[in-house]
This record gives sequence, C-alpha cells and structure tokens, in this order.
Amino acid sequence: MLDPSEFRNLVSGRSLGAWATTSRGLLRAAEIPYTLAVNWRNRRYDRGRAATHRVSVPVVSVGNLTLGGTGKTPMVKWLARWFGERGVRVAIVSRGYGASAGKHNDEALELSQSLPAVPHVQNPDRVAAATRAIDEFGCQLVVLDDGFQHRRLARDLDIVLLDALEPFGYDHVFPRGTLREPVAGLRRAHVVCLSRSDVISAAERDAIRHRVAEIAPNTIWCELIHAASRLINSTGESQPLEGLAGQRVAAFCGIGNPAGFRHTLGATHCEIAAWRAFPDHHRYSSADLASLSQMINNSGATMAVCTQKDLVKVSEPNLGEVPLWAVAIEMQFQAGQDAFENALNVIRAPSHSSSDGHDNRVL
Repeated sequence: MLDPSEFRNLVSGRSLGAWATTSRGLLRAAEIPYTLAVNWRNRRYDRGRAATHRVSVPVVSVGNLTLGGTGKTPMVKWLARWFGERGVRVAIVSRGYGASAGKHNDEALELSQSLPAVPHVQNPDRVAAATRAIDEFGCQLVVLDDGFQHRRLARDLDIVLLDALEPFGYDHVFPRGTLREPVAGLRRAHVVCLSRSDVISAAERDAIRHRVAEIAPNTIWCELIHAASRLINSTGESQPLEGLAGQRVAAFCGIGNPAGFRHTLGATHCEIAAWRAFPDHHRYSSADLASLSQMINNSGATMAVCTQKDLVKVSEPNLGEVPLWAVAIEMQFQAGQDAFENALNVIRAPSHSSSDGHDNRVL
C-alpha cells in the first residue's frame, strides 16, 4: 500500500518507469466509473431528483475539491470565532470520518481543544446532526465541516478550499488523481479560498484564480495563509513558536497533505532531522509509537513535533527521550477578507443572549 507521499508522486507523474506508467493506466481505468457515479449523483441534486433538507438556521459549509488536507479545520475555527464574537451561537456539524464507535475523530478532538464552548455534533446523517444541534444546543448557525460533497443538507454559503500545492488534484478524479469530483463542481461554490497561498508565486496564484473564474465566475475569491502561531503539548502547556528556531527536530504527521505540514515547519527555521508521514486519520498503535521513539532517538533530535490533529491521538508529553510538541495553526487572510466577511454578514443569524438555559458543552 502506498503512503500519501508515494501516492502523490505516482498520480502527479513524478514517479517514472514501467511500473509507474502501468499503475497510472490502471488507476485511469478505475477513475472512469468513479467519475460517472459522482456526476450521476450531482445531476440528481442539480435537477431536484434527490432531495435537499433545509433546517431552521443558516448553514455555512466548509469543504474542498480534493482528498486530504486543505486547511478546513483552521477555517472552521475562524468561522466559529468570527460568528461567536458577533453574538451568534454556533455549532459544528460533521460526519465523524475515522472515528471509532462512540468516540470523536481527530478533527473533532482538535476543535474541542481549541473551541471548548462550541458544541460539535458528529453523525453521518448531517441533517439529523444539524437538527440535534438546533434542538439541544439552541444554535443559531451551523458550520458544516467537510460538507461540499454532502448535498442532502441545504446550505446558505458554500466555502471551498483549494490547496496551493495541488489545487486541482492533478486534473484527475480519485483514484487516478486526488479530486473528489471533477473541477466543474466549483460552480456550486459561493466562495473559493486558496489555502497556503504564500507557498507559490503571485503569477501562480493568478493562474489558479483565472482558472477558477472561468469555471465559476460569480464566486468570491480569497487567499489564505495557514501560519504557525505557537507550540502546545498534551498537558495544555504552550510556548512561543520561536522555541523551534535552530532546533534539531523529528517530525511526523497523519494528515491528508503531509507536504503542507513540512512547509510550515520549514518556515520556523528548525532543522528537520527525521520525518515520517502516516495516512490521513491514522490511529497510532503502541508499535507506531515505539517505532517513532526509535526514529527520534536515532536522529539526535532535541524535540519531536507533530500537528494538533496528531497530538490529540498520541497524548504523550514525551516521545522517545525528548518532549513532544504540536504546532498550532491559525488562518490569516492574504486577499479577499472584506468580500468574504460581507458574505458572512448577509447570512448572519440575529444575536441572542445565551441565558436561555441551553447547554453549550462540547458533545
């Protein structure tokens, strides 16, 4: 089985040779029925043959066009805080992909750590989850996490994130590429945000923006930076990000786009002495932790670093013989913030006091 980096090398064309060429041909054959199925499903919703269900409060969806990490969680955090600061009681709704029975998945654990007062309801039936968030928690607005391809729940604003490192999934639908659906799906979006926009040149950003405008000319365009803000550990301690500068670190992650995390570390001026990428939503076994500890000790690293999404699953203050820290990420706008906030203001629910007895605890 290919790890995330090997898969991307294959589908991007970076892997060469007879094996790679043959593999891409087989993946292309598998791509065709998958694409037909996705297009058939979308047409059913487009033509009203599949029903959408509207709940009694506004719904803002955050999603992406490709597999893996595009920075949805930092956007969800930003939205929850933005609406909360304006007196709107927000709840987060998600499918709970990768969660074991009766437990939250890694994104939910990370969001709970960052937004302890915001309810988060996980259920594969997002309509039922949104209804529960309204009835039990009195929420006035739902943020639907990873909702672009989930069309059963009607939404008032569809935000789609494109990762600057692979915005169009190598122009192939999975498994030949990393697209969840053909790029024409962007026509449904109200807002398109280019995440990690600082990793590419202005000319490259303009080229991506131009292509999006050709597909979806009426969408709002934004450019985002996912900037490291501080270091945190499993005990709740934090320290300034400057603590990484000059350090020899061993890094690991189990996220959709490991290259994004590696880029983030590069900007902190640390030395990456050892590196390991696991599949997205990876559950760390005792064998994994033992292997990581050996890698860390052999590297001579002075500290180990991972993402917040990984830290909530490892939950250890030390790994190997060194402390383990996660890099906390905050979203910042590089372009388009005013237009984006204007769109949010249009759908903002009226402000009410939270003194009505509703419980705002995280589920």
